[in-house]
Amino acid sequence: MAAKKSSTPNRGFKVADQIQRDLTELISRELKDPRVGMVTLQAVEVTPDYAHAKVFFSVLIGDPEATQVALNQAAGFLRNGLFKRLHIHTVPTLHFVYDRTTERAADMNALIAKAVSSRAQED
Repeated sequence: MAAKKSSTPNRGFKVADQIQRDLTELISRELKDPRVGMVTLQAVEVTPDYAHAKVFFSVLIGDPEATQVALNQAAGFLRNGLFKRLHIHTVPTLHFVYDRTTERAADMNALIAKAVSSRAQED
């Protein structure tokens, strides 16, 4: 039997994008935890049944581990705020994960620069 197709293509991506926008506003305006500094939400991945959402974030200033703990502790408060804003049947449970992509990119750039400078010295 063929799998049932969603009536709206890419609905999961649209929901994830809306969750990201709403969470950004909720964190910046309504979350009063001092452990949460300047947080940037990089991406949101939603499970197909909308039960869970993995929220990837980065931190400009502050301790990433403390921020992750604070965001995961505030997940219920943020989920309640999403419930009031989103018009979907199931608002996902939020799981915050620190995104190390920018750190890895900086490390790779440093390695490339080091390789280029050592090659230039050899020539």
